[in-house]
Amino acid sequence: MARIDFHFNVNDKYEYACRLTRKIWSASAAGEPVRNIVMVGNTTDLKKLDAVLWSFSPSDFLPHCFIDDEAAVDTPIVMTEDFVSPSLANIPHADVLIHLGMNMPKDVATLVERFPRIVELVTVNEAERLAGRERYKAYRDLGHELHNFDQSKPESKP
Repeated sequence: MARIDFHFNVNDKYEYACRLTRKIWSASAAGEPVRNIVMVGNTTDLKKLDAVLWSFSPSDFLPHCFIDDEAAVDTPIVMTEDFVSPSLANIPHADVLIHLGMNMPKDVATLVERFPRIVELVTVNEAERLAGRERYKAYRDLGHELHNFDQSKPESKP
């Protein structure tokens, strides 16, 4: 069963997603393959995230691209608008899925089968909070164990 983490009360989802991605990606032990990450969100969010990934840190480079890019198969961080994009079948990424959007995945069973870890980012925006609560209830009602990380508390920052 997948581990599903809810990071909530996030002020800036783009900056937060970058820090979280850096932490997850760099957590691979020496000699082990890097952890691959798929980021799901709407087009606008992904374009903003792409820009922030290029500029958020002068000393860190997080190799990333959009899922339909020919380099996606070799890039550890890919971005897509769709949980079931046909292009997902062409890439080996299956370690972590970070969800920036507001919609509940339609086929959770297939998603948790592919990704051992799913991270849901929920901002302080009221519409996103309400959508996050609905996703939380849906995952819980499906029997998944949920882990919560309140970002309004300083000790929970990635």
